[in-house]
Amino acid sequence: MDKYILVTGGAGFIGSHLTEALLKSGHKVVVLDNFNDFYNPEIKRGNLKAIKTQIAKLGIPKDQIQVIEGDIRNAEQMDKLFAAYPIQLVVHLAAMAGVRPSISAPLLYNDVNINGTLNLLEMCKKYGVKKFVFASSSSVYGNNKKVPFAETDYVDHPVSPYAATKRAGELLCHTYHHLYGMDIACLRFFTVYGPGQRPDLAIHKFTKLIFNDEEIPFYGDGTTERDYTYIDDIIDGVVKTINWVQAGHGRYEIFNLGESRTISLKEMVATLEKVIGKKAKIKVLPMQPGDVQRTYADITKAQKILGYQPATAFEDGIKQFIQWYREVNNISLINV
Repeated sequence: MDKYILVTGGAGFIGSHLTEALLKSGHKVVVLDNFNDFYNPEIKRGNLKAIKTQIAKLGIPKDQIQVIEGDIRNAEQMDKLFAAYPIQLVVHLAAMAGVRPSISAPLLYNDVNINGTLNLLEMCKKYGVKKFVFASSSSVYGNNKKVPFAETDYVDHPVSPYAATKRAGELLCHTYHHLYGMDIACLRFFTVYGPGQRPDLAIHKFTKLIFNDEEIPFYGDGTTERDYTYIDDIIDGVVKTINWVQAGHGRYEIFNLGESRTISLKEMVATLEKVIGKKAKIKVLPMQPGDVQRTYADITKAQKILGYQPATAFEDGIKQFIQWYREVNNISLINV
């Protein structure tokens, strides 16, 4: 029997893109998602519906994808899942996401991101699943002064509960690699954007506000910088990581997946204005607790070991995102 790749959080932004890519390359996928109300769960259901429509057009059998609604914290549910489906590899994307929300709900973030991850690692141990890819975050670098951020940099000064839980996940992964010989890669994602981006993230949120003639919350003086990474480049990096993990024995590595170029908040808004063809209304607000001044990935290691090579310039990625946004919201070119 062909084994499945389990994608936790597989109905979300990154997860749904990854699921589609895996199905198109011939893999069988189990999508696990709890469809919580962090944002409208119908968006996630729509993501999966679009995948099923796409694979039907390509003649991919519908039983190549299995969708399970469940919670990574629920050991009984996870046990049933691992017992029901032969899993060859886990890509663990499910998490409570976001720096600012984690400050107001640290116990929830701890429960999902740490206990949930530990639960999955325990299931892998129990069922002999030796391959694991963990989605970490650039937030683990905190306010490190040295840039670009490299995987060997000191990461023990997080500035949000979210960042702390992601670092804890990396440490748990290393522990299970050491104790049980699991092949594990931890991927530090840098500000992922593109079609299907979550509505709470800045580019999506700002786009909606510009189209609606509403004020953009502009935190700080606009000099904060982010290493924005287009979704297709991230998925290419994840797929290359899956191949690396599957080919190895006794492997544990951490990889940065970013664009290795920074864009300031001012530049980001200016690019949105240019592509949309409309000026933003700016509301200047103080910097928020937990926010960092910059993120900037050194991707040398991923380039060398994985063959990772991001190919999408920021403005080109924004054009793709705005085209998608217009389509899903039925906004014509003249209706701005």
